[in-house]
Amino acid sequence: NELKGDNFWLEWRGQRLCLTELLSGCLAASGRGSSENKAVSKRACLLDCVCYGLGNFSSCVSARYQLAMLLLLFDTLEIPVGQCSMYDPVFTVSECETLRELGFTVLTENEEGKRAICRPTLFYLIHCGKALYNNVLWKNWSLQVLPNVIVIGNSFLGIQERMLQRELERDYSFLSDAIGVCEETSLPCSPRFLDVFNDTALIRFPTDKISELPDSIWAEPVEPHYQHCPDLEIILKERQLN
Repeated sequence: NELKGDNFWLEWRGQRLCLTELLSGCLAASGRGSSENKAVSKRACLLDCVCYGLGNFSSCVSARYQLAMLLLLFDTLEIPVGQCSMYDPVFTVSECETLRELGFTVLTENEEGKRAICRPTLFYLIHCGKALYNNVLWKNWSLQVLPNVIVIGNSFLGIQERMLQRELERDYSFLSDAIGVCEETSLPCSPRFLDVFNDTALIRFPTDKISELPDSIWAEPVEPHYQHCPDLEIILKERQLN
């Protein structure tokens, strides 16, 4: 209710985010587009969602607002909450129970962001680590699949500005390659929620833009391992088990 009453949510929902246009464009790119006279809710049922790295929303106010924003997006897009898979290795047992009660699908395995998709999928990754974005891109790195990836998360351009280019290319090569050909829309943020939604963008990968990359860049993409990243911003599966 607090977010609904803030002007910046109206901007997210309105012209800046263009949610209906987003659905139509992504579904058309995947070959699943339908005639324009069909209801948005029917098209939205084809959109999956994955949320990683939300954090401990039972104790963190910022995480609660980010969860509330996700629920508002689902309400606007008329997407069933059950079509969203949630995971964060820091979730407590009670938080997992709460998410299931809200209708979310709670994953039990740390995928490290390496989730292959088969239809348009929104990745909700606000304030997540660079490796998580890089892993999502690697797992879906093809001309056919990448246009189905939609990201609401940290601005890729902002990441580039804050890093040395050689380190970005060395450690996060898929993110580095995608920055020049993605379509990024900066999302507004009110001063009240500056710590919650700052540097947030809607990021898409239109076929005509990613086709500008050389053919060699798509051949046998090598899984990233991050041996040069001592301060990695995600919890890896083996680190979690240890």
